[in-house]
Formats: sequence, structure tokens, C-alpha cells
Amino acid sequence: MAIMKKLRLATLAAGIAAAASFLPVSSVQAQALGNSNGQTVDTIAAVVNNGVITKRELDQRVGLISRRLTQQNAPIPPADQLRAQVLNQMVLERIQLQRAKEDGIVVDDATVQRTLERLAQSNGMTLDVYHARIEAQGVPWPVFTNDARTELTLSKLREKEVDSKVIVSDGEVANYIASQRGPNPGQTSDLHFEHILLKAAQNAPQTEIEAAQQRAQALLQEATGGANFGKLAKANSQAPDAAKGGDMGFLSQSKLPPEFVTAASTLRPGEVNPSVIHTADGFEIVRLVERRSGQGAASADASKLTQTHVRHILLRIGDGMSEPAARQKLLEIKREIQSGQGDFDKFARTYSQDGSSSQGGDLGWISPGETVPEFERAMNSLQDGQISDPVRSEYGYHLIQVLGRREAEGSVSQQMDLARQAIGQRKAEQAYADWLRELRDTAYIDYKIDQPSLQ
Repeated sequence: MAIMKKLRLATLAAGIAAAASFLPVSSVQAQALGNSNGQTVDTIAAVVNNGVITKRELDQRVGLISRRLTQQNAPIPPADQLRAQVLNQMVLERIQLQRAKEDGIVVDDATVQRTLERLAQSNGMTLDVYHARIEAQGVPWPVFTNDARTELTLSKLREKEVDSKVIVSDGEVANYIASQRGPNPGQTSDLHFEHILLKAAQNAPQTEIEAAQQRAQALLQEATGGANFGKLAKANSQAPDAAKGGDMGFLSQSKLPPEFVTAASTLRPGEVNPSVIHTADGFEIVRLVERRSGQGAASADASKLTQTHVRHILLRIGDGMSEPAARQKLLEIKREIQSGQGDFDKFARTYSQDGSSSQGGDLGWISPGETVPEFERAMNSLQDGQISDPVRSEYGYHLIQVLGRREAEGSVSQQMDLARQAIGQRKAEQAYADWLRELRDTAYIDYKIDQPSLQ
């Protein structure tokens, strides 16, 4: 089975992230306030219900995020602002862990072990090699394992408290499909966006996700403060269109992430969305350039799906293959193919680390939603016969070539499934944000250090 078919690992901190301790107040206070000789060891940063976050934990997390931002050559927010944002995130995490304990949610050792094995496999390593790699990066394996358990616990908590309660009615599905068709043939609104993408895969380390979010907030401040959006995109975006200043051109609403369409409903041309958008790809800053009457969005075409015939070469990261090496190798392969010195099919059979390698990397005809978002977005931006630059996904780096496109009749069930999935994801994200806000509002939180107000 080709690796590109949708297969999501459970969300967990799969990289260098410090596991947050969860101890009763009395235990932590004893450690935080002094040792047996009365010497000060640590102090409390915040009391959260019947638990605490220590200053040592906060400093450790801030340090990890600062180093991540530095490695990415990203702007680092002012120290007090970064510290406040990180502490706020840790408070939310701690409240959720406490709620999970109340709900009796337990992640057993076998589940953690299976998840670590899948992580190692997705990185192209055995578990022993993956274990050694993590510790070589300065993270003790027990800490990494505990962090994985924490993320799995939070995932189970969200499923129980939020996702399982989201209901999408048939009426909502019908309205969604109708909105994609437009009120009249040819009169839907195509949207022209510029965007800046900071990638954050769902199975990325928590510190990497937080770093991407902090970086996105800093870039949003620059963009809304009058900075040239195109220059910001060229310098910072991790999307394939970064070299074009993040210019996505005109796209029909059905080909845009639902979050972009929602943002456009309140934006005037030239405006930057006032908040960072969190999508499956990562964190997005978007600017609406222009609207125009839609082209070819007639209801007669609404039952059709655009399928793409695509092939790829996948190089996994790890086991001797670094990210720069993978990118460089794929760029070399692309140059050889374009200069006529090599054939995509043969290169895929020789180098690709996907199950499709025996077919020359051919994935066949792909319908919308059947691949991971990073791959699909890059694929959709290519013309027939065009080869992409290296594209990063959770599986590694891909070299993608589009062989053709066709309009296929989409069954009613296919349309409804896609609509239900899009609506459900949107409603779940909003419900989760509301649930977190309510959870925080009902918690007892006492900051023991100066805490600047957060928006």
C-alpha cells in the first residue's frame, strides 16, 4: 500500500520536548521550595488547581522553544512575551492532564510502546536506532516516553470530551455542497490569496509546534504592522510558492482550505487576516488580494471530482539521511531528469523508499483528500508533466510529478463524505477551542511570577 494514502499516527510529541511533571501540590512544593538542608532548589511559577508548574519546568520549555526558533532562523519574541505565552500553554496542558485523571483516562505501557514503534517506522528506523537518535539529541529516553504518554493522554481526552460529541447533520452537509456549487452557474467567488505557511505536522514535537506558533504570531505582527507581505513570505514561508511571495493566484473556494474561505468572508481586498490560522499543514498567515466571479463553478460540475495522476520519489529522514542531504539528492535527481540524463521511473525504482517504488513511484489516480495535505497542496500547484521541488511531509521529502488530470463523476456518497469530513473538522476545532476556554475559566490559577496579559 502506498505510503501517501491517508494514514495518521496518534498526535504525540515525537521530538525534543520536555515532559511536564504532574505531581500533587504538597510533593512539588517540597521539591520547589527547598531540600532537606533548607537550601532553595526551585520556585513555583504557577499553581493550577491542585498542582503546580515550577520555574525550572518553565525555563526548560522556554529554552527548548528559543533554541528551536534560533535553529529555524526565526524571530524570537521579546523574552517576557515568550515566557508568558509558554507559561499559558503549560497551564492549559496541566489543566487537561488533571481533567484526564478525573475522567479515568489511562494510557498503558503497551499503547505507548506501539506508538513509539510506529514513530520509529515513520522515520525509517528501527526502534533501537530511533532510541539512540533521541538520546543523542540530549533527551533521555524515559523523558521522551513520558512525553509521548502525555500527548496520547491529551488526544484521548479530546476524543472523549470534544470530538465524539461533534454532530454533523444531513442539512449541514446539503448546505455545504450547495455552497460549493454557488447560487448560480459561473457566479461563485474565486479568491486570490497570499500566504505564509509555517509547517507543524500533527506528529511533530510539542516544542516544534509551539515554536512554529510563536514564529507565526511574530510574523503576523509584522504583516499587520505594514511590512511587505511578499517579502515576508519569500523569507519565511515553508510553502512551495514561497519564492513567488506566497502568491496562490485565483482559486475556487472548493480548492482552498475551509479556514481560508471563512477568513475571506470578513476580509476586504488587501487586508491581512488578524489572527493566525491553524490548519492540518501548520500555521498560516493570509492576505486576501482580490475576489472575482468564479469560473466554471456551475452546479452541473459539482458532482465531478478532479482526479490527479501522480508519481513521486520519497526519501525518508533518518538512518544516515539528513534533511539537507535528502533535499540535495532530490534536487540533483530533478536536474538530471529535466536535462534528459535520467528517467523519473528509473530514479523512483532505484531511490524511492515508498511502496510505490516498484511501479516507478506511480500512485495512480488520486482523488481530493486521499493524500497528506503537504503533498496534495504541492501536487495541485503543478501543471501536467511538471516536477516539484522537494516537498516535506511527515514521511520525509518527496519529488512529485503530475502526469495528468481528469474529471471523474463523484458519487453522492463521495460528495457527502468529503463534505461531512470538512464540516466535522471545522466544528471540532471550534468546539475544542471553546472547551479549552471553558476549562481554563473554571480552573483555579495563581501565577507566582510576573505574567503579562495575553490576548
